[in-house]
Formats: sequence, C-alpha cells, structure tokens
Amino acid sequence: MDEQISDLDLLASSLQADTGDVRVLLKVLVQRLAGALGDRLHVERGRGRFKKTDDIAQLIVDLGDDQLIATVEGGRLDCVVARSSGGIRIRSTKVTMDEWLRRLLGALRDEAATSEATRLALESIVIGDGTDG
Repeated sequence: MDEQISDLDLLASSLQADTGDVRVLLKVLVQRLAGALGDRLHVERGRGRFKKTDDIAQLIVDLGDDQLIATVEGGRLDCVVARSSGGIRIRSTKVTMDEWLRRLLGALRDEAATSEATRLALESIVIGDGTDG
C-alpha cells in the first residue's frame, strides 16, 4: 500500500512539474479523462471579454459520493473535495492541489481495476500521449 501511495505522490508531482501552469494542468486532465469519465466530468470554460475561451474556469469530477472540484481564480487553483450522502452535500474540505490530484488519481486507480476505459485514461496520464504542448 505504501508503494501505491508513493507512486501516486510521484505521479502528482510529475503532473505539476510537467504542467506548471494550472490552466494547462486542467486541460491535460480533461483531455485524458473525458472518455473514461463521460458525464461524471463537468467542465466550465472561462469567459474572455466578449466570448467564451477554451481556458477552464472550473473542473468538477463526480466519483461515487465524492465530488472533486478545481476552480481557477486568477493564477491559482482552489481545490475542494465535497462529500454527499443521499444527494445532499454533507461536507466540503478545501485541500491542496497535491491532495486533490492524489485523491483523483487514487479513485481512478481503484476504478481502473474494473473499467478498461478508466485504466486506459490512467495510463495516458502516467505515460502521456506525446501531444502535450
């Protein structure tokens, strides 16, 4: 178990190092997770002066009773993990970007054991597909 946690820590650090800009990090996550998560992945785009941009303003991932929310505010990323029960939010916890990524990747790893699409998306995050800027 410690080795798995260490691997996720290393992966989270690698994602941050490869994508120092939080906007790029979110774009990469959306590109690689969209197929696996489908309607559990909600993306809100930012607005430019007169139209929407392709910048991500907020990313919400629904994973069971948890909702992982990442919101871009200026140049920083605010991350929250919300817990629901019976469709009612019972707790929201602000977490660091590292913790948010660890929780996301951990949940994906658990799901990958039974889902081919999630396994492929997780491999894409770990290995990359060579299309990142």
